[in-house]
Amino acid sequence: METSTTDALLDQRGLSKLRWRCRRGLLENDLFIDSFFARHGSGLTVRQAEALGVLMDLSDNDLLDLLLGRKPPQGELARDDDVTHVLGMLRAARQPV
Repeated sequence: METSTTDALLDQRGLSKLRWRCRRGLLENDLFIDSFFARHGSGLTVRQAEALGVLMDLSDNDLLDLLLGRKPPQGELARDDDVTHVLGMLRAARQPV
């Protein structure tokens, strides 16, 4: 059985580019993102990286509202299983192990 390209692990170069893209203006967002990469960085798939990229297209305040659970994902975000999965990973990364 072949692994699809999107299910393949993100390579080191891709991970480095993704980390750079995820830099945010709000410290609170950066704390979530740093914890996410510390917990999941070595095992991220291309598909998860793409979903994280969708979340990074949001404004800092909208992203923080999602991360804190103040607002649920809406519209396309709510219908995208990969985005909602990565959002859950981001939220869980801030929880103690």
